[in-house]
Amino acid sequence: MTASDPDPVDDVVATIARSAAEIRQGLVGRRGKADEENPSGETQAEADIWADELLADRLSSIDGVGQYASEERSEIIDAGDDQVYVAVDPLDGSSNLKSNNTMGTVFGIYDEPLPAPGSALVASGWILYGPITTMACARDGSVTKYELTGGGRTVVEEDVTLPDDPLVYGFGGRVPHWHDDFRAYVREIESDPGHKLRYGGAMIGDVNQVLTYGGIFAYPALEDSPRGKLRLQFEGNPIAYLIEAAGGRSSDGTQSILEVEPTDLHDRVPLHVGNTELIDRLEAALE
Repeated sequence: MTASDPDPVDDVVATIARSAAEIRQGLVGRRGKADEENPSGETQAEADIWADELLADRLSSIDGVGQYASEERSEIIDAGDDQVYVAVDPLDGSSNLKSNNTMGTVFGIYDEPLPAPGSALVASGWILYGPITTMACARDGSVTKYELTGGGRTVVEEDVTLPDDPLVYGFGGRVPHWHDDFRAYVREIESDPGHKLRYGGAMIGDVNQVLTYGGIFAYPALEDSPRGKLRLQFEGNPIAYLIEAAGGRSSDGTQSILEVEPTDLHDRVPLHVGNTELIDRLEAALE
């Protein structure tokens, strides 16, 4: 690719950003459940299917995109090109639709066919449909935050890094299903008066709090789900890539999420992300 050629990574990011307002508006009237399940066995919301179809159509038509894959569909769309490969969670936290709470869109752009390890990511990010629609995007070792209005985006912060003093924590999964060593670690975090609980039922909202205030988010391995709940391609890798670009750490309990080798498109992974010191302590606790 020469300097004058279109950059498919830029095009993918710009297309997702432009689509955010339409996705947000499209949630209205699509808060019900569909009579379908995604490949992970979860009941889909009408909005899940709609957002996936919208992004699939737009992203797979971009020059340079070789594949489109989504948490909401079992098969990869072969777009015919071979420069980048896009994995998307079109609507993270769609269970919050009924109560009208925070949701998001998560994306990863890989330079290897899917499923691919996080080391093959060239960019990742998320859209947050909060009181303001925002985007955090990581590329070339740097994180940028944007505000999205209509079809445009405005930079609000460049070279974003996690604050040095961690403030927030959030832990997913049912407490009775946590392993004892993880439960002991949680109690240690909770006992620090300088830490505040933030858990909203939409993973990307909780991770965005960690990016903003410092801290830790984890959806760990569970006794009834040894690989946790979150999907490696669509959630684990993109989130880990961004948090690490912002100076934090990710871990599946023993190593960086970005080092996990996938065996299937819909692989799950235990996810722990946040300030380096907190992740170091977590890995020590899980040994």
